[in-house]
Amino acid sequence: MKERVAVAMSGGVDSSVAAALLKQQGYEVIGMTMRFGPFHYDKEIAGYYGIKSLEDSRRVTRKLGIKHYILDFTDYFRDRIVRDFYREYLKGRTPNPCVRCNQYIKFGVLMNEAFLKDAEFLATGHYARIEKVTKSPACRTGRQGHKVTRYLLRKAGDLKKDQSYFLYRLNQKQLSHILFPLSDYTKEEVRKIAGEFDLPVADKSDSQEICFLGSADYREFLKMGINFRYKPGYIVDKNGKIIGEHKGIPFYTIGQRQGLGIALGYPAYVTKIDSKTNQITLGNKEDCYKSEFFIKKPYFISKILKKKIAVRVRIRYNHREAEASLTISQRSVRVSFKKPQFAITPGQSAVFYKEDIVLGGGVIDKVLG
Repeated sequence: MKERVAVAMSGGVDSSVAAALLKQQGYEVIGMTMRFGPFHYDKEIAGYYGIKSLEDSRRVTRKLGIKHYILDFTDYFRDRIVRDFYREYLKGRTPNPCVRCNQYIKFGVLMNEAFLKDAEFLATGHYARIEKVTKSPACRTGRQGHKVTRYLLRKAGDLKKDQSYFLYRLNQKQLSHILFPLSDYTKEEVRKIAGEFDLPVADKSDSQEICFLGSADYREFLKMGINFRYKPGYIVDKNGKIIGEHKGIPFYTIGQRQGLGIALGYPAYVTKIDSKTNQITLGNKEDCYKSEFFIKKPYFISKILKKKIAVRVRIRYNHREAEASLTISQRSVRVSFKKPQFAITPGQSAVFYKEDIVLGGGVIDKVLG
C-alpha cells in the first residue's frame, strides 16, 4: 500500500475520477468534501457544494469503498471568500473568488485537515501538472553542492481544460504535497474512465464557474448580500459629460457592453469605474485597450532573481496570454504588454507564464493610461 491521499471531492466527475485513479494506483485514498453554504435561496444549490453534490460525493465513495469525511467550512468560507467578493465589487473591482478559494480553502484549511488525518498528499481534480526538479548546483569551488529540489507548476496536457491560471498562489511546500491525477487526461478521456469505473456521476454535467452562486446571477447575489450599501450614480463620457445614470457600481465591469441602457450612436463600453466619485465612464471599444498595469502584492512560485523579465501574461481565465515584460520591485510588479489588451480589469488576476510554466501572478490593482 502506498501513502495515504486525501481527495477533495466535490461530487463532480473530475474529483471522482481522481479518487478512482489513485485507488487503482495503490494509494490509500480517503475522500473529503467541503460544505460551504447555502448562500442563496436555491435549496438544492446548483454549485459544487450543495445538497446534491454532498450526496453525489457519498455515492462515489461508497462505490469506491473509501472513507468519506464532510467538513463544514461555512463560516471560514464566508469570511475569506464571500465577504471579499462583496467588498471588491463595492470598490468597483471584479474579483476572482476561485483563486482565493484555492489559496485559503482547498490548499489551506482543507490541506491542514488532510494532514491531521495522516495523509501525505492532498489530491484534486484540477487540470494542471506538477513537476519535481532536483539539481546539484555548483559551489564557488566548482564542485557540485548538495541537491536542491523545487517544484514547477505547469499547464495541463489538455490546454482546453487547463486550470493552472487559478493555482498561481501555490508555494513550494504546498506543491510538494499535492497530486493532480488528471494532469495528462482530456475531459473526454476522464468521462470515459468514469464510465469504466461505473461511477454514479459519470454523466453529470460540469459545474458553473463560481460554486457559491449556484444558478443565481451574480448581480442578484450581490443585492442579497450588500443590501443598500450601493447607490445609483452618474454615467459620464470620456470628457466627463454626464450622459445617464447607473444602478450601482457593483453591477458593472470593465469592457461591459450589454445592459448599459444608454444609446450613444455607437457601441459603448465601460472603460472606467470610480468608486470614490461613484461614476462610470463609457467610451468606444478602442478606449478599452490598455498596455500597462500594477500589481501590489505579487506571488511567485519560485524565486525570481532578475528585476525585469520577459513573460507571457493572462489577465483573466478566458484571455489568450500575450507577450509582456515584468518590472519587479520589492512590493509590486509593473506589467507592460507588447501590444494593448482589451479590458484589463482591476480585481482580476494576472498570471505570468514562461512557456507552459507558471511563474506566479497577482491581482490587478491599477491600470495605467
